[in-house]
Amino acid sequence: MQVDTLPSGLPKSIRLASRSPRRRELLEQLGIQVQLLIAQTPEDAEALEALRPGEAPLDYVARVTRLKLDQGIFAMRQQNLNGWVLAADTTVDLHGEVLGKPETPLQAMQMLNRLQGTLHQVHTSVAVAFVQPKQVSPLIRQATQTSEVEFDHIPEEFAKAYVAAGTPFDKAGGYGIQSEIGQFVRRISGSYSGIMGLPVYETSMLLRDNNR
Repeated sequence: MQVDTLPSGLPKSIRLASRSPRRRELLEQLGIQVQLLIAQTPEDAEALEALRPGEAPLDYVARVTRLKLDQGIFAMRQQNLNGWVLAADTTVDLHGEVLGKPETPLQAMQMLNRLQGTLHQVHTSVAVAFVQPKQVSPLIRQATQTSEVEFDHIPEEFAKAYVAAGTPFDKAGGYGIQSEIGQFVRRISGSYSGIMGLPVYETSMLLRDNNR
């Protein structure tokens, strides 16, 4: 089955199995038309993101991403859709501990306090598949990108205002590097877009039509 592609070799359109506006924006910056694919309810998504006892951060983020993609493929088949589907997940790794999305202001403050003055890793895994009619099992490609982030001291009054604004609650580790908290990031090593939630380079490599 042929698909329309951009001059870069990327597909012109994709279905995104994620509610993240940041991932949508990053895909659109590549010139790709994005359609949101609601593959699960917020409650189902929360269940998919449950951490298994003793699970390493890299294993966790890869497993959750694959589960989200599987849900997306199932949703496309249920709706008789075809084409590219993409899923991704991001986790913050503090010395081997997974820092997920805070559920309360107290948790958000605790995360920010733990991250400041320290070096931590951000893992983002992305998985794609090209779904075709009557296809038994689509080819799945997946890659995980790791970056390092080091925060300076975050003033307490800033952290309180940041939490009060509700910014941390849909973000792994309780922060978004593209938000105003970025002014306290001393340095990063890796992919800025990966820290945001979708590593653009790795994603483009997975999506190029001549690799399908």
